Amino acid sequence: MHSEYPPTLPAEYADIEFENNAQRMPLVLCLDTSSSMAGQPIQALNNALAEWTRELHDDVSLSYSVEVAVVTFGGQGVGAWRGPRLLDPRSRVSPFIPAHAFQAPQLTAAGVTLMTEALELAMHIVAARKSELRASGLQYYRPQICLVTDGLPTDPTGHLTDSWHRLVHVLAEEQSARRFRLYAIGVGGITDMGERVLRAFAPKFNARLQGFPFRELLQMMSASANAEQKGAGDEVFEKIFSQFKTQRPAWEA
Repeated sequence: MHSEYPPTLPAEYADIEFENNAQRMPLVLCLDTSSSMAGQPIQALNNALAEWTRELHDDVSLSYSVEVAVVTFGGQGVGAWRGPRLLDPRSRVSPFIPAHAFQAPQLTAAGVTLMTEALELAMHIVAARKSELRASGLQYYRPQICLVTDGLPTDPTGHLTDSWHRLVHVLAEEQSARRFRLYAIGVGGITDMGERVLRAFAPKFNARLQGFPFRELLQMMSASANAEQKGAGDEVFEKIFSQFKTQRPAWEA
């Protein structure tokens, strides 16, 4: 899987206008689209993604610096999306699109919860994008990865798996080295065990929320991106996340 997105700058990027030498901020939404998300949850997620996309386009400070990629894990296995298009696993095209040109995919829910593999893909495309930016002489802010799930990691047959343990040490090292900031969010009926998995992945930035507050979640990611651009200290991100966990969007004030 990891060789599928080599760190080469796609020619397709030549067709997308950026501000000259603007510092980039890669942002990955790593989304659970397994069968437990069917019905109202996936509809709420699609609606929130569409609304967030419009807000990104209108946000002067984010629209020309943030780059968005979507990774899903569900009925289609694990996949990376370039806007509304699911990329072929063999594609050499980067899934990242500048926020001002991003269009949300229309997601469907089915299948199993390949959470471990999805996080591995998210980390890989972030590393590949950073390599692309360095090769182009461009700087970047610390990337953000947001994992959202209502379940537990499974294998391809749908059985619960402990494979996620292999990620805990890697994620700890990557976050300690400030290579990205990971948010791990449990929604809906996620269990105590599910919460423990998320806590292991992201000790500082994990949450277990009632319902499916996707709109608030995406607004929090925008607030975090804004704080990253301003060079905020860790305490600012912890405050933003604390406000989100209590579902009080005080960052709008």
